[in-house]
Amino acid sequence: MAKKVAKTAKASKSNAKSKMIASAKTSSKADDFRAKSADELNDQLVGMKKEQFNLRFQRANGQAENTGRIRVLRRDIARVQTILNEQRRASAKA
Repeated sequence: MAKKVAKTAKASKSNAKSKMIASAKTSSKADDFRAKSADELNDQLVGMKKEQFNLRFQRANGQAENTGRIRVLRRDIARVQTILNEQRRASAKA
């Protein structure tokens, strides 16, 4: 009985650790974006939107090879837009 409890405790610790690692990846991306200036973010946003357009066009023609990239790109665009809005609000308050 004690062995089952020990195994369960180990499993829950490893699950918690993997969740922390997954959340750390997301926050580090946002932190990387936060370290950039508004001009750099706007340039990056334009590039991501162009790539998104090209991927949508490829998907419509049945030529898309990496369909998962569309989802990742959409989320990165949302992150950049969120950080730009945060920066605008912070400058408006100051």
